[in-house]
Amino acid sequence: MCVTRRFDHLGDVEVFVTVVEKGSMTEGAIALSTTPSVLSRAISRLEARLGIQLMRRTTRRLSLTDAGRAYLEQARAAFLLIDDAERAIQGTEGAPLTGYVRMSVPTTYGHYRLPERIGRFQSAFPEVQIELSITNRNVDLVAEGYDLAIRLGPLPDSGLVARKLEDAALCLVAAPGYLEQAGVPGTIEDLARHQCLPFVMPSTGRCAPWVFRVDGRDVDWTPPARIQVLDDVLGVVSLAENGLGLCQTYDFVVRDRIEQGRLVEVLEPVRGRARSFSVLFAPHRRLSAATRTLIDFLVDGG
Repeated sequence: MCVTRRFDHLGDVEVFVTVVEKGSMTEGAIALSTTPSVLSRAISRLEARLGIQLMRRTTRRLSLTDAGRAYLEQARAAFLLIDDAERAIQGTEGAPLTGYVRMSVPTTYGHYRLPERIGRFQSAFPEVQIELSITNRNVDLVAEGYDLAIRLGPLPDSGLVARKLEDAALCLVAAPGYLEQAGVPGTIEDLARHQCLPFVMPSTGRCAPWVFRVDGRDVDWTPPARIQVLDDVLGVVSLAENGLGLCQTYDFVVRDRIEQGRLVEVLEPVRGRARSFSVLFAPHRRLSAATRTLIDFLVDGG
């Protein structure tokens, strides 16, 4: 009996989606390790099967027709369903946990908190592959295809699910040489006479306030600055360590430097504030076994 395959054209559909996402036949061919002419024939076959033109092709650019845009949206959704189905069964029935997890983390956590935990996770689950993006940019989990992200501070009402990882203590530090020259501040008011190294928040364009606790009250103080650091929050630590002033950062970032004498904590009596880190994921996507396991591992402290 002859069996007709209903979906033997899925390879051509994947070619269509890849070419659109890459923006050209040439880039699509590189991604799929083939030639532009092979991809062009695949899209022509798909158009012939559907009986409609999906894209307009010239020597310089590609553009989708209205039908092409509609088909692209549905094709992407279909491939996501297939991807979710594969994720859902990975690591079941006693087999070794396998899978692929894409995650985004901020620089502070990615450099100073996550490596040890990822190392322990990899030791426990060596078959799981992890793609780690270390950036201070808040990625769009769904649109950019990330499984999870670690983010700092109060979270916007984005519809994402958040599970708290920890409350990270903050401290104020400076290099010994700077303090010998400028003196050690004894109060928050003394800071106005010092060289402060604030970080400019990308969301507001303003210097992030330094936060303290005085007699049980929370105090926010905006540092004046001749030097302002943008984009990389760890830059304030590097500048402070080189004697350029004071900075406020997480205790876990500078603890080793303090113990080695490269930095000195000041105003310890008014420390006590913290900022929270959380792991975020989209509630409507079926998480793979690998992603669920990694989230639980991080929340439980690794």
